[in-house]
Amino acid sequence: MASDKKQEVMLAARLMVQAQGYNALSFRDLAEAVGVKSSSIHYYFPTKGDLGAALARQYTDEFMEYLNSLVEQGLDWHTCVAKYAEVFRDTLLRENRMCMAGVLAAERPSLAPEVKAEVERFTEHIVGWLARVVKLGHPRMGDEAVKGRAFAIFSAIEGAQLVARGCDDVKVFDSTLIAYKAAGLLP
Repeated sequence: MASDKKQEVMLAARLMVQAQGYNALSFRDLAEAVGVKSSSIHYYFPTKGDLGAALARQYTDEFMEYLNSLVEQGLDWHTCVAKYAEVFRDTLLRENRMCMAGVLAAERPSLAPEVKAEVERFTEHIVGWLARVVKLGHPRMGDEAVKGRAFAIFSAIEGAQLVARGCDDVKVFDSTLIAYKAAGLLP
């Protein structure tokens, strides 16, 4: 039962962070959202940094599980990158929300060290996965070029989501990805 409540707290916190940012997250608002006292939130997460790190870690692990399943299905690199971008688009469609790691990265200066570490872990894992996928499509490309291309794809899609959110228009995301494809950044 306690584990269920902890997961409920994490889900509510994730939605709040994706909608309003990490700095706007308060244990009082979170407790109200899940129907408990704020002391109960502190039982699961003694500090906001503990909660932020747990959120980022869970987000990374879930996202990586999905991304790895794409490769395990034997999908080509074009499809893998398209499905990766779809996750960002779908997040925008859910009340104009953002990638959890993107929100946290934007607030980096005020993050606790444990949260910063998890944001860095997210970036390393995602860029690593993208490099693996790029290498599938370009087996002769050198490792440094692959990593650079992977980081460019990562940055481009995170950026497209951020700009589309600022415009409150998913069509901005779509047209930006079309432009990236025309420029050769995306397959």
